[in-house]
Amino acid sequence: MLDHPEDSAARAPLDARLVRELWSRTYNTQGKPDWSHIYPYYHPDIVFQDTIQRVEGKDDFIALCERLTDRCQELRMELHKVCGDGGSFFIQWTMTMIFKKSPPTPLKGCTALTLHPDGRIVSQRDYYDLWGDIFDNIPWFHKKYRAFMRRVFG
Repeated sequence: MLDHPEDSAARAPLDARLVRELWSRTYNTQGKPDWSHIYPYYHPDIVFQDTIQRVEGKDDFIALCERLTDRCQELRMELHKVCGDGGSFFIQWTMTMIFKKSPPTPLKGCTALTLHPDGRIVSQRDYYDLWGDIFDNIPWFHKKYRAFMRRVFG
């Protein structure tokens, strides 16, 4: 992706307050999320990773965001805590995905953002228990899953 001059001119330096504000505007309760206002804060060499995928580069990251938007009928995120020191930030959240023909699926997690020296996000790592949060919403299965996890992993 080519870096656009307006990307740096239009963005204020990230701090915990601005991270909270930007991410709060991304997700809403009226349907699909919109990430367009935070894309200028991402470095062209962004590396995104979560429990199921890893993508490198801003174009691939934007494509990933668009795929998530397309899959969900609605996507909500409640931010619990945002903290950081200027070089990295942590966001604790609950994200609720609503798919067609299935109940709302809340996932609890945390995002770690690392900034490039130019102030843009060069690394984003999302941590969450995908299967546990999904299985907890299946009435006949969640107790068996949690018992298995305790037995095998302590």
